[in-house]
Amino acid sequence: MKLLSSLRTRIFLACAVLAVLSIAVALYVVNVRVTREAERALQREVAATGTLVDRLRTTRTETFRTMARLIADIPQLTAATATNDPQTVQHTAEEYQQQLNSNLLLVTNKSGEVLAVVGASTRAGALIARQPAVRDALAGQERVSLLPQSTGMLQLVTVPIGTGLAHPEMLGTLSVGFLLDDSFAAELKAITGSDVAFGMDGQILATTFPPPDRPTLAALLRRSASVHDARVGTADYVVLQRPLTASGEDEGAAGSPAALILRSRTEELAGLQAIQAALGVTAVVAVILATLFSFAVARSITQPLAAITDAMREVAATGDLTRKIALRPRRWDDEDARLLMTTFNTLTDSIARFQREMSQKERLSSLGRLSTVIAHEIRNPLMIIKASLHGLRQPGVSARTVGEAVTDIDDEVVRLNRIVNEVLDFARPVRYELAAADVNLVCRESAAAAQVSGPGPAIHLELDRDLPWVTTDAERLRSALVNMLVNARHAVAERGEAPPGPEPPITLRTRKNGDRIAILVEDRGVGIEPADLSRMFDPYFTTRRGGTGLGLAIAKNLVEGLHGTIAVTSTPGAGTAIHIDLPAAAGPVTTH
Repeated sequence: MKLLSSLRTRIFLACAVLAVLSIAVALYVVNVRVTREAERALQREVAATGTLVDRLRTTRTETFRTMARLIADIPQLTAATATNDPQTVQHTAEEYQQQLNSNLLLVTNKSGEVLAVVGASTRAGALIARQPAVRDALAGQERVSLLPQSTGMLQLVTVPIGTGLAHPEMLGTLSVGFLLDDSFAAELKAITGSDVAFGMDGQILATTFPPPDRPTLAALLRRSASVHDARVGTADYVVLQRPLTASGEDEGAAGSPAALILRSRTEELAGLQAIQAALGVTAVVAVILATLFSFAVARSITQPLAAITDAMREVAATGDLTRKIALRPRRWDDEDARLLMTTFNTLTDSIARFQREMSQKERLSSLGRLSTVIAHEIRNPLMIIKASLHGLRQPGVSARTVGEAVTDIDDEVVRLNRIVNEVLDFARPVRYELAAADVNLVCRESAAAAQVSGPGPAIHLELDRDLPWVTTDAERLRSALVNMLVNARHAVAERGEAPPGPEPPITLRTRKNGDRIAILVEDRGVGIEPADLSRMFDPYFTTRRGGTGLGLAIAKNLVEGLHGTIAVTSTPGAGTAIHIDLPAAAGPVTTH
């Protein structure tokens, strides 16, 4: 999981996930609560509508009952009924039917025979006269009944017609009927805002729904009277069933008259869908803002650590343990990060001081071994000089012998002088003269000087044109580079054959690395054995015949004196690379 290897990425993902989860939970809770409250409100509205329909039905029934009583007590109707003459009663009944504006008016005699019927056929009147309500009215009891009709449900109020107060004489019955049809259902919907359906015997007789939906509504008549959900047509409804019979009169029996009150869930929850859509938009915006905020938090936390991370990465790449972190003021200064930076810089100062002390100790130790080296290196030239002088003391020395002896003495003196100079260069403190210098120009001059040191391969230059001038000691840097380039030419020459591939045998490169300058000397020579690689900068260690082993040691001292680092990598048979890393602006230099 390379993506999670970054601290910034982990903090960003943790903050983003936490924010998104918090937003999701909050919106889910809000949505559930709003939906639940909307459902409860919908059920309350259905229940309130059912109560209102019951009240309207009760009020309507009482109104019909009162009107029927008044008409039954009118003398004209009583007198007409007493005649038992259908024609007389019919004429009177038509007058009162027009006044009542009822759908049906039926008058029977005391035997239950039809005397007059208005609003229905004679046959229908005869069927109605045989209903139990008429018999009960003849017995002196008022009845309200519901009868199925082709166009709706007929609500019939039947009262007795009689004379006398204490012991009335029954003359007949009066039945007044009002039709519960589609028009009446539409009026109820206009008042309550809910759809209504009237049905009995498993059939819907009147409703606000279109005819194709009546079979579905008829199936709902068989459900319980509790509130439940149903789908009618293409919409969802909350359904409440209300019985139309009076309390105790077969209430809830199968096939008994009932009213269905339906409240459209789809319409009622349309506003909820708008709220849910708004919550969705809010969630998207909140997630975007939370993501941006999480990124800002992660960046503000990790940005101060980025400088430490970059410095550690450069230390790992260059091996320079003296690298420092620049403490730059920021808008949000992190105290912990600043403490880490300060501690890191203090540590690098301690390491640099330790390196200087170790370098001094190594130099003193090297000077201790110098006696052995000098004894070994000087003994041979002295013996040759002594032998040459001994030969010159012999009598009769020829001119040729004298010339050879003088040449040997001169060569050995030059060798002794070179040894002494190298030892002095390594042992004595080096004084640096800092000034602005063009590193590319120093590299060109070093390559030219190495080229004239003797026969060997050419040096290829790859110099960064955008490299800025630096503050350094150009002469000391040139001396170190010439030594490395000469060693590189010797390594390629020892190979004895041209290295394979199109790459040049020796390359000198420069490039800018942040506030540091990198110089790379690469050769494709014989390479260095792994066992010898760690000793390359040790004084007096050399793998080349005739070498003193002080060249790279002196170069290392010069580079470190300029606050730089030097490292070497090599593969036997493939070549060697020496990496020099210098600061763009050198501080106070260390004398070696």
